[in-house]
Amino acid sequence: MERAEERRQRHADKKEDKKSSSSSASKVDYPNATRQQPDAKASAKVTPKLKKMMDFYDDDKAVEGRAIADEIIANSAANAYDHAFAAQIAAQLAYGADDTPAAIGYLNKAIEFNGLDNNGHYGAMYMLAQLQLQEDKYAESLATMDRFLSETKSTKPEHLIVKGNALYRLERYKEAAPIIKQAIDASPEPKSDWQQLLMAAYAESGQTGEATKMAEAVASKNPNDKRAQLNLVATYLQADQFDKAAGVLEKLRAAGQLNEDKDYRQLYSTYLQIDGNEKKAADVINEGLSKGVLKPDFQAYLALAQSYYFSDQVNPSIDAYKKAAPLAPDGETYLNLARVLWQEDRIPEAKEAAKQAIAKGVKKPDDAKKIIALPGK
Repeated sequence: MERAEERRQRHADKKEDKKSSSSSASKVDYPNATRQQPDAKASAKVTPKLKKMMDFYDDDKAVEGRAIADEIIANSAANAYDHAFAAQIAAQLAYGADDTPAAIGYLNKAIEFNGLDNNGHYGAMYMLAQLQLQEDKYAESLATMDRFLSETKSTKPEHLIVKGNALYRLERYKEAAPIIKQAIDASPEPKSDWQQLLMAAYAESGQTGEATKMAEAVASKNPNDKRAQLNLVATYLQADQFDKAAGVLEKLRAAGQLNEDKDYRQLYSTYLQIDGNEKKAADVINEGLSKGVLKPDFQAYLALAQSYYFSDQVNPSIDAYKKAAPLAPDGETYLNLARVLWQEDRIPEAKEAAKQAIAKGVKKPDDAKKIIALPGK
């Protein structure tokens, strides 16, 4: 769940939430609910305060509205509906003010008072599960959704996905996958976030084949969607299908969609996982550096040095090592440079690199000292 997006949506739906919480609503949102709906009516004594609370709500006066709601909740003369409705409105006001813990508390009260009609009662329960999930209260969210689904008999995708998400966050991946899939199958236009969640659940539960099939299907339907293509890359990598991952990344590269530092790193790292593709890795690194997309840091230059070395391009490898070594956190890269220079019979340069290695610190200083002790200037 993306908190900012969820919060914006909930703010946008505020007036709709008010309508759905009213007992006068004619639409039945939960026709299969097992709960016996109470005769939800406001008491005559509390009606003026309820009206005042709603005036504050309409005017976006959260502090004043919550104060009246708290009075109603504490009023012993108020009935179950008065209490529950006030708690539900207070929850909306609290959430609108970014006070999610208070909103959760009010929603729990609204449910406990058991005075709302089914639309309001289960609307409060559904919102509670979402907020619990948002606040990382995954076990509580799952418990709330289990009760919600059990009592409402709902199979709506937007309800199922909350349960699937909670199971996923609890690392119960095998249980999460079928619930998330049910939500996706039941939705005419499933959100991309749901599809990503299902792929992740498959991957985490060891069902890499299912994850790959789904990623391939989504990617084929969205050939120009970089996110969908990168999701496919991720599933291929998880399945150690490096050739296929590189193929997808190369298509993105050809289309000019490798426009972030991490994109180039992913491609050259993938090539380095495939025997005999070191030259391709070097080409990718050089392209990324020349375009200014790939940052010229230690990792990039080290990968370039290794790519050149293992593709028998020793002199370019030495040049890359010389760029990587000063940026390294220790002297190990200088020591590797010294070894390569030694192999090329460039003894004076090898000795100087070995000295730099000792100065920056290495695990085996004796190796560097042996190079320094070599005959020759």
